[in-house]
Amino acid sequence: MKVSIIFPVKNEGENLKNTLDSLFAQKTNYTLEVIVINDASEDHCCDFLANYNKNDEVTLIQTEGIGAANARNLGAAHASGDYLVFCDAHLKFQDWWIDHLLEPLLSGLSDAVSPAIGAFDNDQFFGYGQSLNPNFTIKWNTIKDEISEVAILPGACLAISMNVFKNVGGFEKGFKTWGHEDVEFSIKLWLFGYQCHVVPTVKILHLFRNQHPYKVQYSDFYYNILKLAYSHFNLERIQQCRKLIIHSRVREIEGLVLEDGALEQRRDYFQRRKKSDDWYFQRFGINF
Repeated sequence: MKVSIIFPVKNEGENLKNTLDSLFAQKTNYTLEVIVINDASEDHCCDFLANYNKNDEVTLIQTEGIGAANARNLGAAHASGDYLVFCDAHLKFQDWWIDHLLEPLLSGLSDAVSPAIGAFDNDQFFGYGQSLNPNFTIKWNTIKDEISEVAILPGACLAISMNVFKNVGGFEKGFKTWGHEDVEFSIKLWLFGYQCHVVPTVKILHLFRNQHPYKVQYSDFYYNILKLAYSHFNLERIQQCRKLIIHSRVREIEGLVLEDGALEQRRDYFQRRKKSDDWYFQRFGINF
């Protein structure tokens, strides 16, 4: 069985090489293919792949700034694996992490999973999946001893079968540069009747940064919030998301979201989903 590891990359410096070195150094019983989507990097961070000692196992795809969500979708479109693992390009892995992470998917216990995620520079921190604060920001879950349901799978590392990924339509195709792609994807999975879990026995390390190595516009970030809201939320929650927009003109951004077919997608999603957004927020005790 083949596993496709997908890395969206933009201005990662030495991080991508270090991440791939770590990946290929770990033990696994699976056949791996690695797909790197270089989304208009300006720092030549992918140039090393031309002479990389594992370059025959890495597929490099060059894009012109399609954003984090669609970079992941493009990687999946080129993947031939039975299972997909989406990873940030600044990670450090352990032996057998892939094998153990996929166990709940193979057994039917879960439909999408993430490992526990720690910090490079803080050996006291590990996050066990994520949830949402009342202001719709991310918070990390505290320690869990066994596989557990989670509201949000961190985009830093998540695994899913190709079939389930296709069934939900992948990551949101209309999203701009960056923001909420993992939140929207996790909510969509739950509402469409799938289950998301964290596997606490699998641990990887992540480089947490104070800012992105590329520019993210407030307008893009807010666009993604409203796109998510119109896709999945009732009218009251859409209004709550509108109130989160403080650095841009709400009506202008909302107009763009609606022009891009948000209401048509909303009707489609509401017909397909098995659970309501009320169910989701009550299930995970999120006051939003």
